[in-house]
Amino acid sequence: MTLLNRETPPSLGAKRVLAVIFDWAGTTVDFGSLAPVRTLERVFAEAGVPITEEEARRDMGIAKRDHIAALLAMPRIRAKIASTDIDLLYDRFIPLQFECLKQYSKVIGGIPEVVETLRSRGIKIGSTTGYTRAMLDLLVTQAARQGYRPDCSFSPEDAGSGRPHPFMIYAAAVEMQVYPLGAIIKVGDTESDIKEGLNAGVWSVGVAGTGNSIGLSEPQFNSLPPAEKTNRLQKARKDLQTAGAHYVIDTLADLHAVIRDIETRLNP
Repeated sequence: MTLLNRETPPSLGAKRVLAVIFDWAGTTVDFGSLAPVRTLERVFAEAGVPITEEEARRDMGIAKRDHIAALLAMPRIRAKIASTDIDLLYDRFIPLQFECLKQYSKVIGGIPEVVETLRSRGIKIGSTTGYTRAMLDLLVTQAARQGYRPDCSFSPEDAGSGRPHPFMIYAAAVEMQVYPLGAIIKVGDTESDIKEGLNAGVWSVGVAGTGNSIGLSEPQFNSLPPAEKTNRLQKARKDLQTAGAHYVIDTLADLHAVIRDIETRLNP
């Protein structure tokens, strides 16, 4: 766990952590956040403008139509594809993403156990995503079969807009009937996750080892030489720190230590 010297959210009387709101791809499912990348790569390749994995990952976590728009705004891509083609690309993206999600919906190891421990402490479990509602429904169903069942799940269309806006977190807080906001933690693997938490006024925790910055499947990551694994983890931690996270952890198993530290800070 890395504790960062960040200004803490206003606690407004919070004495303990009451809820954790998790991201999906790269945080609780799809180790390496591969599904969105593979789909975006295929969509743009079919359009005649192949994109790099780095380009596909730059804006990861925002609503998917917004993500395509961000790619179209890149000068290299803008010179070859008109921004007015966004609807054509998005219409192609949707069925391909559904197809890809079926392959990349595995719950990351240890997540059900972490969630069960949190619930045993009276902590509620929410979730937010950049996927559409229909895509999220598929993930919720697939994850439930593997033992992960958040109390509520919100997509951008459910809340009116996606990350980095805070509205999905607000909707989850209302659904779970949890307040004050200083009693809530948002956990995710992307800059947009961190900004979502900061904009909502909750604790924002980045998870480095399983997500977008490293961008490898679990077998690929585990097979790295030790020095390269260390270097990739250091970069991922730095990315999340730079985004403004209150804490950065390597895996969700480290979240329990974060909660203990937050509760110490809430009760000086």
